Amino acid sequence: MSGYDVIVIGGGLHGCSTALHLSQRGVRVLVVEKDHIGRHASGVNAGGVRQLGRHVAEIPLSVASMALWHRIGELVDDDCGFECHGQIKVAETEEELADGHARVAELRALGFSHEEVVDQAELRRLVPAIAPHCVGAVVSRGDGAAIPYRTTFAFKRKAESLGARFEEGSAVTRVARAGLNWRVKTAAGGRFEAPVLVNCAGAWANRIAAQLGEPVPLEVIAPMLMITARLPPFIKPVVGATGRTLSFKQFPNGTVLIGGGMLGRASPDENRTELDFTNLAINARTVWDLFPVMRSATVVRAWAGIEARMPDQIPVIGPSGTELGVFHAFGFSAHGFQLGPIVGRILADMITGNGTPLPISPFRIQRFHQPAVAA
Repeated sequence: MSGYDVIVIGGGLHGCSTALHLSQRGVRVLVVEKDHIGRHASGVNAGGVRQLGRHVAEIPLSVASMALWHRIGELVDDDCGFECHGQIKVAETEEELADGHARVAELRALGFSHEEVVDQAELRRLVPAIAPHCVGAVVSRGDGAAIPYRTTFAFKRKAESLGARFEEGSAVTRVARAGLNWRVKTAAGGRFEAPVLVNCAGAWANRIAAQLGEPVPLEVIAPMLMITARLPPFIKPVVGATGRTLSFKQFPNGTVLIGGGMLGRASPDENRTELDFTNLAINARTVWDLFPVMRSATVVRAWAGIEARMPDQIPVIGPSGTELGVFHAFGFSAHGFQLGPIVGRILADMITGNGTPLPISPFRIQRFHQPAVAA
């Protein structure tokens, strides 16, 4: 079936954001999703909306995306459950706090001022429930959190209202050039054509890239999360740790989300994950140590999503290195949720020929096969 200007493979947040930003410009978009919208990483992550602790290459994108988050309702007609109470990385030792000072100094030298170091007194003011041994923290006060599933669907609904079409339950099996178009075939027997193809296929994006002659060393991972029974309100910021893996926040209804990247086991061919209870116990121990108020809490559920991680921990964003009319956005390495709004805009800018003012060269797919490109 033709009649589209762009086919987006993958209905996660980045695919839906791309569809929205293109649809705003009158581009006819089809999103092809193998399951349903938000089924994997985009619907089951911790919902962190953070600039804090980003890889330096990601910071310009993160800052630009945060500006969109702070007016997200204007973009998608839904506040996405976004709350801005800051994000904090706790230091448990003076050595960890010194690392925080070095990090903030590095960012200041690069012109970024969103992170700051706070002492023990200010940390306790921001997080009264924190354990007394914590000596300080690095803070990004403009950060926050949102509800992932709600956010992804808000982008989808807005894109649909502007004319985008979503084909769910259609796993892509083959992409190939068909004259001036790209032809996409699905396991359900669908055939779609458009002159531009966007690969937002998440943990399966390497399979699409390989068909385009640019294989990548993508690792499939399964970040785990736990949620507790309701507790009286005791914390507003999202809290992480400098020396341990943690993402910790309390919802308005009192439940507490515990995550941070501890991994289960992913089976992408079977479309499922398994929990690793040893790693969950490590995550729980971190919470026990940092928040004494949590020692009587009951964990009611745990789960894991399927995500793509790149060896250098930063995503692939930008045009194909082998084919015209192809763009990539994948491999967000378990921290892509906050970038969703701006990545869609970046891709829409490039596809419509306007280019992007943001520095995306560190995210080129060619970085994984430079010798071949040089040859």
